[in-house]
Amino acid sequence: MEARRDVFQAIADPTRRAIIGMVAKQPVNVNAIAEQFDHTRQAISLHLKILSECGLLNIRKEGRERYCEVKLEKLNEVYEWVEEYHKLWTGRMKSLKRFIEQEELQAAKRTPAKKGKAGRK
Repeated sequence: MEARRDVFQAIADPTRRAIIGMVAKQPVNVNAIAEQFDHTRQAISLHLKILSECGLLNIRKEGRERYCEVKLEKLNEVYEWVEEYHKLWTGRMKSLKRFIEQEELQAAKRTPAKKGKAGRK
């Protein structure tokens, strides 16, 4: 039994990301997608299958043609995962900035002001 594919597996490949980008604008014929890449039609079919299995793509038949429609809702899973780390790192960067500012303030307080030439003997 094959493990269920997830959205992260789908977006891991640059060809699949490009397909998502194409299809996000409007439904696209499978043959039109294949013509945009220097891959075999079989390789493109495999990419489309993976995208479909991950829930990012719906392939519908219209007569003899097959059209791909994107289902971007599944990308919310990726957004939520990335957003969690974005918040974490934003918080860490703000803490680092405050620390550096405090260190600079303390350093400025410790360093005596330099006297001009008139004050020297």
